[in-house]
Amino acid sequence: MSERKTEVLAVLSRLADAWNDGDAAAYARWFTEDADYVTFFGMNMPGRALIESSHRALFEGPLKGSKLVAGSGEPKARFVRPDVAIVVSGGGSSPAGGKPEPGRESTLTYVLVEEPEGWRVASFQNTRVSDPAASVA
Repeated sequence: MSERKTEVLAVLSRLADAWNDGDAAAYARWFTEDADYVTFFGMNMPGRALIESSHRALFEGPLKGSKLVAGSGEPKARFVRPDVAIVVSGGGSSPAGGKPEPGRESTLTYVLVEEPEGWRVASFQNTRVSDPAASVA
């Protein structure tokens, strides 16, 4: 694995650590100041400050004690420029830290940019994994 890919994937690991610690400030720190964070239900939370405040509410409320867990397979990382990486991975959350609960598995897409202080997430999208055929009656 290249050094740059290792650096990019380390950011995802630090995001998971901050989430698992319930630390909204540490979680938000890994996003650019003007990041876009698109939730699994399609809401865009623009900017680091909103990412932090919304996650603080989640960590103190409905997602208190939840743990991020990796999906199956390795994250796919590719560099569209030396300072811009796109990562697609699987994952989800679990109150117990085990496998994602049914209905909580997601495909996660990150766009990371290299800034003077290191790699940061400029855009994130969480898309729930579902079976479209199951919704067709």
